[in-house]
Amino acid sequence: MWQKDININEIREIRTRTSVFFGCGAISKINDIAKDLKNKSLDKIIVMSGKNAYKSTGAWDVVEKALKENSIEYINYDGVTPNPTTTSVDEATKMARDFGAKAVIAIGGGSPIDAGKSVAILLKYPDKNCNDLYEFKFEAKEAAPIVAINLTHGTGTETNRFAVVTIPEKDYKPAIAYDCIYPMYAIDDPILMTKLSPKQTRFVSIDAVNHVIEAATTKVTSPYAITLAREVITLVAEYLPKAIENPDDLEARYFLAYAAMMGGVCFDNGLLHYTHALEHPLSAVKHDLSHGLGLAILLPAVVRNIFDSKAETLKYILEPIAGKISSAQEAETAVYSWLKSVGVPSKLKDEGFTEADVPKLVELAFSTPSLAGLLSIAPTEATKEAVAQIYSNSL
Repeated sequence: MWQKDININEIREIRTRTSVFFGCGAISKINDIAKDLKNKSLDKIIVMSGKNAYKSTGAWDVVEKALKENSIEYINYDGVTPNPTTTSVDEATKMARDFGAKAVIAIGGGSPIDAGKSVAILLKYPDKNCNDLYEFKFEAKEAAPIVAINLTHGTGTETNRFAVVTIPEKDYKPAIAYDCIYPMYAIDDPILMTKLSPKQTRFVSIDAVNHVIEAATTKVTSPYAITLAREVITLVAEYLPKAIENPDDLEARYFLAYAAMMGGVCFDNGLLHYTHALEHPLSAVKHDLSHGLGLAILLPAVVRNIFDSKAETLKYILEPIAGKISSAQEAETAVYSWLKSVGVPSKLKDEGFTEADVPKLVELAFSTPSLAGLLSIAPTEATKEAVAQIYSNSL
């Protein structure tokens, strides 16, 4: 196994469109990042975070010390929640504008980083608000510099150009994709990820698996995305059970974080389709539904839908979790069996959804800004009937 040749305590710089400091102890690189920010006169920062994780992981102690030592002024918006809303982004943006923030440091998983990316854009467009951004009333061509300190091994947002924020009054959960929101720097430190709850440990890695299954099977995929997909699924299959069994297993966290980072690069190249387009309405309607759980629930039915159109690709990339498969039914059953094996057997009915909810979910999948674009690159024709069938098969 090539992984045995890797020293997880050595910090490596991985260059995509973002410079990612990766490895156990990588949080120490915030000192070099802070010096660079200071040298670029980016000496007033808004820190975006949730209420607790940025402190409980130990990340904040290191970040705050680096900011103070480099005479960088900062304010902290700690009101980011799972499935962040345009309301909270607007609150943070007002704080940042009033403070005169020149850059954004986001500490957390996908929610704080995506909210931070959104604030970074709005700092450059003082006449716009977050609804304008996520209803595509303008095209974002610039953003304040972003530093992403990632606390989960799931979203990949620390190394790509995507962000997602909910418009609560409309039950919309759109996605944006702009080159200006590639983080300037990112930190992936597995030590900071050992505090993830057992549920979130599962959900975030299932998110990474969904990213690559979709990215490898869109109409615009590439051999690069397919290669990344196989490796991501291989690593998650091996290391997720180890992280579940022992949350402090740093080797497991390291390779799950690497898988998630590759997943982010993978869907930056291949994009996404059904599972994300259909999950966003779920967590837009039920804000407390974890994104990764929603994806897990939908995944077997999505694999069933797309198998015949992408059979050879799916046989190849799914083998680490599904074994040898030869039909859509086998693929669906094998993927669900794997999800159960890692402790996620849930169906939509377990989260309070019924058949009566399907028409609204279908409507949101097609009316939410940006989601129709994902559906348009699905490998099968994404009719309303097909989408309804996926939801129904997930009940």
